[in-house]
Amino acid sequence: MDELLPEAESVAALVARFESELAQTRSPRDAQMLRDRFLGRKNSIVASWMQQIATASPDRKKAIGRFANDLKQAIEARWAAYSAVTRADAAPKDALDVTLPGRVPLLGHRHPLTVVRDRMEEIFTRMGFAIVEGPEVEDEWHCFDALNMPAEHPARDMQDTLYLSEPMPGGGGRSDVRTVLRTHTSSIQIRYMQAHQPPIRIVAPGRVYRRDNLDLTHTPMFTQMEGLVVGEGISLADLKGTLLAFARDMFGERTRLRFRPSFFPYTEPSAEVDISCWSCDGAGCQMCKKSGWLEILGCGMVHPAVFEAVGYDAERYTGFAWGIGIERVAILRYQVEDIRLFYENDLRFLEQFPY
Repeated sequence: MDELLPEAESVAALVARFESELAQTRSPRDAQMLRDRFLGRKNSIVASWMQQIATASPDRKKAIGRFANDLKQAIEARWAAYSAVTRADAAPKDALDVTLPGRVPLLGHRHPLTVVRDRMEEIFTRMGFAIVEGPEVEDEWHCFDALNMPAEHPARDMQDTLYLSEPMPGGGGRSDVRTVLRTHTSSIQIRYMQAHQPPIRIVAPGRVYRRDNLDLTHTPMFTQMEGLVVGEGISLADLKGTLLAFARDMFGERTRLRFRPSFFPYTEPSAEVDISCWSCDGAGCQMCKKSGWLEILGCGMVHPAVFEAVGYDAERYTGFAWGIGIERVAILRYQVEDIRLFYENDLRFLEQFPY
């Protein structure tokens, strides 16, 4: 071997040189560079010997191959031992590296429907309204009968209302009244009027349930805010003024209202209310379908039969009520086209909203 490769250092000498230089390295990067200088595929010491085999004489080929292979195995063995010691001495994966820049923690924030509900509550509390809540599981009397909705009313059909199996004794003094998941928060108004005498000024926000298929504009569970004002001398003008003040605070000072005659069994007269499109200011755009108006809520003067159900003197007291979908306000305010986005918990959607 020595006679065939007189120009070569011995394997032992090269390995000793590798170990000596490896001990002097100061970083993993330096150690890797040293390893590549001895074992790399190109321009390394081992690679240079392997390249000589193609042009060597038959006598030298065997000797060069054995020399290069012995050197490679010896260096690889020293490198494996070094790597094992280095990994054992390394810091654990969860150790804090104080030299790295800090990580900004992810902060949660309120859901867009919560933002809208809080904003609506703020507006009405400034007007002097109290916020009240009630049970989501209701009896038929509070949800329908007391609101002048007879047994044959379409809203009470199984196709529209989610009925529960067990009756709730005591509904309006009857023990045969079934229970339902409330279809509106008007039932809270009935309970409040039973416990309080006029004057009354309340808003009742909360979840409601209906047998709706989930699509772009419907969901079987959504949120409403219903309002009620009762007192002496309350008029339709008071209703219009209240709703106009709310709309301008929520959608902008230039907002206009349009009242369209409608029918609700618990109010008379009744109306559907539209707001002028705040995107085009009534000129007509894609958002308002070129009409200049956006439907927002239903309202009316409280029907005397409702007052009679709770023991109020309908000759003395008058009042008005309205119901508005919180999702509806959020859709208009943020120009969202699909109501399902509010309930899918997709952070890409939810993180777009101010909080």
